[in-house]
Amino acid sequence: MADRPAVAAPRPARSGPGAAVLAGAAVASGYGRGTEALLAGVLSGRPAFSSVRRFDVTARRTGVAATMAGSPALLTEVTTVVGDACDEAGLSAGDRARSPLFLAIHTHPAMARAAAADRPRFSPDAFAAAVAERCGLAGAGLRCYTSACVAASTAIADAAAMISRGRADRVIVAGGYLVEPDQFALFDAGRTLADDGRVRPFSAGRRGLLLGDGVGAVVIETAEQAKARRAPVLARLAGWGRTGDAYHPCQPRPDGHGLARAISAALQRAGLAPGDLGYVNAHGSGTRHSDLAEANALRLALGDAAATTPVSSTKSLHGQVLEASGVVELIVTVLAVGKGMLPVNAGFLGPDDGCRLNLVLGEPLAATPEYAMSLNAAFGGANTALVIGRS
Repeated sequence: MADRPAVAAPRPARSGPGAAVLAGAAVASGYGRGTEALLAGVLSGRPAFSSVRRFDVTARRTGVAATMAGSPALLTEVTTVVGDACDEAGLSAGDRARSPLFLAIHTHPAMARAAAADRPRFSPDAFAAAVAERCGLAGAGLRCYTSACVAASTAIADAAAMISRGRADRVIVAGGYLVEPDQFALFDAGRTLADDGRVRPFSAGRRGLLLGDGVGAVVIETAEQAKARRAPVLARLAGWGRTGDAYHPCQPRPDGHGLARAISAALQRAGLAPGDLGYVNAHGSGTRHSDLAEANALRLALGDAAATTPVSSTKSLHGQVLEASGVVELIVTVLAVGKGMLPVNAGFLGPDDGCRLNLVLGEPLAATPEYAMSLNAAFGGANTALVIGRS
């Protein structure tokens, strides 16, 4: 394994007016709509996976995903969740009109079958503009992120960076993915879906990932703005790191060096040592190569602290929600830390010698960490790490 990435001396953690905080969050998932449904589902330890009824899966190797009931429409779900997050943060119509939207999305579900002349109106940018208009958000500053499983976490990092540098007072970050036949068929054909109907991160006998519905939104703003509005602060966005492996189109760098650099960068920006982390919500896709690389990354970046830092992957419960992963999993992390209960790493069958970590197994772990981290990785070698601190 490569040497541990060099880490500069930790910076003092920011907690003043320029610090970025989360002042509102909303979500929909395979457990249902709302943060309470997601937290209750995750802390139950019971995965949300069931047979897919939204479309025909009889020709697929796997017919399981974590889906909401019925046939939800992505534009409606994203618009609702963004509005709910703004409501929770207590944003007025004027506040919203001054707040840009950063949206993580794959594409409009109708894009693949639209006539060439109609495709511009189904583009991700057009989708994001429609959400912003429906929610009364600023037309200027709109951004759309399509970088797979790091799309939303990259948007969050960009928003936090802008706020910490005084380039914005507030940004609404959202992401959305609903399980649909095209992506399902693609992952099935690539034999990456777990054919035993369970996601087993870092476990011996893991068979792959499973998709899930996920739509989430957070209001990220300066601590000063939230305080002036007397908004409830859910957490501080203490640090973030982003790297690229440039190793392989699909497989992560086996030694985990790229993700380790993202982890170290996030800790350094937050002014933390590895031992200060009290929980890691891992990317933990349940695939053979990805889990091994991530375990190497955690050991490389955290050093001796990797043996004691609690780790779990909530993808084992709510599924892989693709572009929405970063925001949904950050919300899960914030909710769990606020509750003082860390989610289990579900589906575990037994230890894999290459993935030895301090996994949360059996039942949720009662703990109140001051700092926690959420990790994401994507095809092409993109890696992100987000650190949150208790409010």
